[in-house]
Amino acid sequence: MSYQKRVSLLMLLDSMIVISTIYLGYFILQPSLNIYTIPILAVSSIALLVSHHIFAFIYRLYHKAWEYASVGEMVAIIKAITYSIIATSVIQFVVVGDVYFRVMGITWMMHIILIGGSRFAWRMYRDTYMKTKTEKKKALIIGAGSAGTMLVRQLQKSNDTDLEPVAFVDDDRNKQKLQIFGVTVEGVTSDIPSLAEKHSIDNIIIAIPSLSKSEIQKVYQECSKTNAKTQIMPMIEDIATGKVSVNQFRDVQVEDLLGRDPIELDMKSISQKLTGKTILVTGAGGSIGSEICRQVSKFKPRKLLLLGHGENSIYTIDMELRNQYKNEFEIIPIIADIQDRSRIFDVMEEHAPDVVYHAAAHKHVPLMEYNPKEAVKNNVIGTKNVAEAADTFGVNTFVLVSSDKAVNPTNVMGSTKRIAEMVIQNLNKESQTNFVAVRFGNVLGSRGSVIPLFKKQIQVGGPVTVTHPDMTRYFMTIPEASRLVIQAGALARGGEIFVLDMGEPVKIVDLAKNLIQLSGYTIEEIGLKYSGIRPGEKMYEELLGENEVHGEAVFPKIFIGKTVGFDYERVFNLVENHPSFEPHYLAQYVLDLANKKDSLLVKSAN
Repeated sequence: MSYQKRVSLLMLLDSMIVISTIYLGYFILQPSLNIYTIPILAVSSIALLVSHHIFAFIYRLYHKAWEYASVGEMVAIIKAITYSIIATSVIQFVVVGDVYFRVMGITWMMHIILIGGSRFAWRMYRDTYMKTKTEKKKALIIGAGSAGTMLVRQLQKSNDTDLEPVAFVDDDRNKQKLQIFGVTVEGVTSDIPSLAEKHSIDNIIIAIPSLSKSEIQKVYQECSKTNAKTQIMPMIEDIATGKVSVNQFRDVQVEDLLGRDPIELDMKSISQKLTGKTILVTGAGGSIGSEICRQVSKFKPRKLLLLGHGENSIYTIDMELRNQYKNEFEIIPIIADIQDRSRIFDVMEEHAPDVVYHAAAHKHVPLMEYNPKEAVKNNVIGTKNVAEAADTFGVNTFVLVSSDKAVNPTNVMGSTKRIAEMVIQNLNKESQTNFVAVRFGNVLGSRGSVIPLFKKQIQVGGPVTVTHPDMTRYFMTIPEASRLVIQAGALARGGEIFVLDMGEPVKIVDLAKNLIQLSGYTIEEIGLKYSGIRPGEKMYEELLGENEVHGEAVFPKIFIGKTVGFDYERVFNLVENHPSFEPHYLAQYVLDLANKKDSLLVKSAN
């Protein structure tokens, strides 16, 4: 129905109600009265009709969507009717010097009943007979606060959803047994499995957007005991700003289940380090490198250098940042191989960066076991090239992205990362550049992460392969890892190895089970298969070795690990004397180090 037809229909309906009720009021009070002989009745009718339409427009009674009528709309009706009755009473007094209070009172009451009833009758009819007849999925709402209340109301009045809220869960004991829009708070978090079974729940919606990750983890542990799909309501701020609607839920992600809240950055110190400066990121097209670029861009550097070997990945991050930041700062994509020493020195000399984030590396453990020479060339020689170029051209801060696998390395990748740490620690001794390293565990969603593999296996129907039931790792998200790298650069004084307090390690098999359930399947449907430990893998990862000293946190959740001393002269000779494109001797030494046949470490501490 068009807007004009809608307004005309409502005005006609109200006019009929207004005229009939005032006559009905007179008739109720004096049934024997000949109403056609009373001039004041005609005056009152006209006055009431005109004043009602005036106040109806003032309170926009003809502009409201009455299919969603609620308390607010009822208040508007009462106001419009009350003021129209008052206006009519004033006119009565002016014309005849008296006010027919009883007639006006009855008329006021009948107006509210008939006009208000006509509006709400339309909503009831629409809700009862005009809703799309689709089979609804039963939803359990976690959280009976403002967000949960908003969600239930939206689900009940919307035709665009297939969800029907049937019960609330809330840990507030004072809310138990309360009804909100007809939906009862039936229990607490621990009751989720029993309530899901009782009501045959299809979907569980977490409607507490402010929950921390540790709290989400606890809630999901209960949700995972059911066969229902678990989702999270969007943030209230996103709903308020119109980015999403109330019923646009997102699936629970593996990242939500790490049980650890992300670190908060020291924005002031980072801004002093990055704003208006020239920043170089190596490996800028990779998962970690590209996220570092995104984080750095928020601080508006003067120039951001995107250095990488793969042209497609550099093109992708270059276009992304240019589209987002337009001409706010200069972005320069650089195709270069860190193993090409002269090219790296040319880049450093030309652009003179203030800060270097060295994220370029080979990181895949089993692949590097089969290709130790490539691991050495990229992770050791490449790091040495970039670090020495930074030293030569006066870079203020150099941050090496290292790995927890550098602790007591048992594989080629970890050994090369440990030697790379040694290289920059030694350079730091006599350099104006502050050389630091950052160690963290496995990164969810990165190219080397197990998550993409698990997802592919789930998509084809399984089974999901896990190397060993006791295989354990520390995990963090890509944004967390990148923030740590940036924060470490701001804290750098030279020579440190920064380590994130990553909370409790996670069993890979538990991660696989969570991912299967988050994908909407049961463990039995997809299946789990143990494939055996791969070459170079540890059963448990470490962030600091036994001989490394834990000090107090230098920043919330960030520690400095003092590594034990090492025979750098020996390392230097091995690194310096390798044939440029055939690092056989160093590769063999790395293999020996990984196999514990030899060690660069000595007992004395730094």
